Amino acid sequence: MHAPGIWGILVVAVVVILLFGRGKISGMMGEVASGIKAFQKGMKDDDDDKPAERVATTTETAQPEKKDV
Repeated sequence: MHAPGIWGILVVAVVVILLFGRGKISGMMGEVASGIKAFQKGMKDDDDDKPAERVATTTETAQPEKKDV
């Protein structure tokens, strides 16, 4: 098989625009972009939480507990 040429890509693009319309395609692209932004924000928040948890666990384990005898 060979890669589609420029005419094949143009025909597919025209058919997609005719089926879905410009408004629907731009709306879908907006939803995809907002989903990507939400994913990146979630990844950033997840990375920010991990060092704080590590610091808390290392300080807790670094200080031995005192037992009353």
